[in-house]
Parts: sequence; structure tokens; C-alpha cells
Amino acid sequence: MKTFHSDISGKEFPVAERITGNSIRLSLMNLIQMDHPEFTPDKSLSVSELNTYREKYISEYLVKQVGELTELEKTVMTSLTDRTTLSDKIDDDEEQVYTFGQRIADKVATFGGSWTFIITFGVILFFWILLNVYWLGNKGFDPYPFILLNLILSCLAALQAPVIMMSQNRQEEKDRDRARKDYMINLKSELEIRTLHEKMDHLMIHQQQELLEIQKVQIEMMNDIMERIDKNRSNR
Repeated sequence: MKTFHSDISGKEFPVAERITGNSIRLSLMNLIQMDHPEFTPDKSLSVSELNTYREKYISEYLVKQVGELTELEKTVMTSLTDRTTLSDKIDDDEEQVYTFGQRIADKVATFGGSWTFIITFGVILFFWILLNVYWLGNKGFDPYPFILLNLILSCLAALQAPVIMMSQNRQEEKDRDRARKDYMINLKSELEIRTLHEKMDHLMIHQQQELLEIQKVQIEMMNDIMERIDKNRSNR
């Protein structure tokens, strides 16, 4: 297998991975020359080395756009570098262990905001009033105006309100987590699209250079043919 030596690292790579400097975009070329000033368009490097500078270019682009990279941007960049998906990290985050109070708050809020709670509570109130007014002749354990019932309802409302607020805070935390995950996925998609454009531009430049080389060869062949024709005519 034919190999070549990279003009950047001096390492040996297969010829199939060879990239010449004149097929690299100017922005990447400037970035490479910042680390290796001796690298000129007539020199070459490997695809893996070019991908390293592509990732570095994207990282610097992020720093220019958003300033100092946060943990979210660093996670996205790590995912791009390692060629991994963000869904694995998101699934790991969803396995968060909640406290007993958080689980109770979620269940109470879920049940308290359902038709099951409304219907059940309405039935209990109806039988409470029916029992004291009609069956016990308004002389039972809670006669009209149902002072005990009012006390129970007041205590229930006093306890239910902070529990619902706790659940709302938990829901806001979940919404923030979803927004953070959506941001990470959207950011990675944007960066991957930029990388894809970079690779497409590189491929187009490379193909154009190959077409130019083919045209040069064809022109040389045509010139040779014309010269032979002229020689044959002159010999006759």
C-alpha cells in the first residue's frame, strides 16, 4: 500500500488520505498556518489531521459567537470530537433520582389536577352533607353550617397550595432540562451542518482540481495528436 508523510506531523499515512493544501479552504488554511507557518498550498496532510483543524475551527467559531464556552457547549464539542450521539447523555440525565418529597409533590399535583380528584371529592362532600342533614336529622357529628367540614377544607387547602407550588417548581426544572437538551441537540445539528458544508466545499474544490488536471492532460494529448498530424503531412 502506497503511503506518504504528512508535512505537519511527519507521520506516515495511506495515500488515499492525502489532502493537498491547495484544496483546503482559506479559513482552514489560515488556521493551520497559525500552528505551522511552513505549511504552504503545495504541501499535504492527512484527512484525520484536517478533521482536527475543522473541529478547532468550529470551537473557535463558538467562542466568537457565544463568548466563553459553557458546560453545554463543551458537551456538544466533546460529542462532535468523539463521534457520539447526545441521546446517550440525555438518557443518562433522565435517570435522576428524586427525593421522597419531590415524588410525593408530583403525585399529589397529578392527582389533585385530575377529574378523578374532583369527582371523588364532590361525592364525599355530597354524602357528608346528606348524612348530617337527612340521615342524622341535622344533629350528627357535623350539623349545618358544617363547621367541621369547613375546618377540614381549610386545612386541606392550606396543605395543598404549597404542595402544588412544589410540583410547579419541579415542572419548571423539567422544562429547563428539556430546553437545555433541545439547545444542545440544535447546536450540534448546526455545527454538523457547518462541518458538512466544509467537507462539501472541500470536495468541490478537489473535484474542480481533478477536472482541471484531466483537461490539461486532454489538451496535451490533443497537442501531441496535432503535432503528429502535422509531421505526417510534412513528410508527404
